[in-house]
Amino acid sequence: MLLCALMNGAVTCACMLKNHTLWIERHDGGQCVAINTTICSGYCYTQDTNLRGRLGRSFLIQRSCVPLSLVYRAAHVPGCPQDVNPQLFYPAANRCSCRRCDTRTHH
Repeated sequence: MLLCALMNGAVTCACMLKNHTLWIERHDGGQCVAINTTICSGYCYTQDTNLRGRLGRSFLIQRSCVPLSLVYRAAHVPGCPQDVNPQLFYPAANRCSCRRCDTRTHH
């Protein structure tokens, strides 16, 4: 059974790309910059069990909506001192999938 949720006027059913805005501000509070990127968002099938041990683990399904591929893009932060690199690198998801979280590659 596929469950859908109504969020912000749009129906979201699956793990998919979503536009997201990051707000970046310098430490001295000089200027705030909006950066548009894409993130993975949505619902993935998850199943928990109350059984313990080896048998219980076979019924445990925990998946998250994670990026299959990421690219890092550069943004220019205005007003930085000359001795500071004004480029800021941020991630943008290209594809998403419901997968088990791999702590070696996802934080």
